[in-house]
Amino acid sequence: MGFLKRFFKNVFRDGHPHATTSSFENLSEDQLEAHMKIARYGDFLLTEAVRPSFDLSVVPAAGYRHDVYKDTETGVDIPVLMASASREALFDLFLDLLDPLGDEVDLVLETSHDRKSRGHDDLYREHIDLPVLKSTLYDFEQLLLDDGCAGVAVLNPGLPLEVQFDEHKLLIMYGQDLSEFEEILERSGLPRNEELRFITEAEHVHSSTDELYREFEQMKYRLGLDEVGDRDPYSWSES
Repeated sequence: MGFLKRFFKNVFRDGHPHATTSSFENLSEDQLEAHMKIARYGDFLLTEAVRPSFDLSVVPAAGYRHDVYKDTETGVDIPVLMASASREALFDLFLDLLDPLGDEVDLVLETSHDRKSRGHDDLYREHIDLPVLKSTLYDFEQLLLDDGCAGVAVLNPGLPLEVQFDEHKLLIMYGQDLSEFEEILERSGLPRNEELRFITEAEHVHSSTDELYREFEQMKYRLGLDEVGDRDPYSWSES
């Protein structure tokens, strides 16, 4: 059962907690292992962090679309860009998307390593020089790509803008003016597709390992982060 313990972190991690059936039900271990080993779908290469449902309700693909996030405290609708990129381009694109945030940013490290229920814990640090942050994140590139229990949010409350590199390795940008982010996405060659569906919109499986957790602890120490609890995206915008 070693493979199952490694990959089967939680089938209904987010978005589908009340589903009564699963595409993973009644699979043999060999069938599950074969599915989890599939990382490439056409030109799109997944990281090791997440795998789609066995029935491929959503087939992973590169692209971006517009969306809206409703702030739970203020009721304000906030424009969102959501993007998915193939592994070979993903991390560099994430770092490029940080540039519109300015020279000094705040950081939220998101972790669900120790959570048995849905959701994650947030570790927050303010006032980091962006070049310093980028350098540190580069040192932990493989962790951030392959750990399905770790994500990063970088924000500038003064603008306000936020970029998330979440546990599913999706890129999510929040703010009233997202034009600079969209220009970066277009330059990267990502197609705009308002009908694009993301892996989070169907059943999926997260992956993590003890080794990745140890690396996560090292990164947390390097970044000097303190735990502050759950946080809605963009909740700092009214502070």
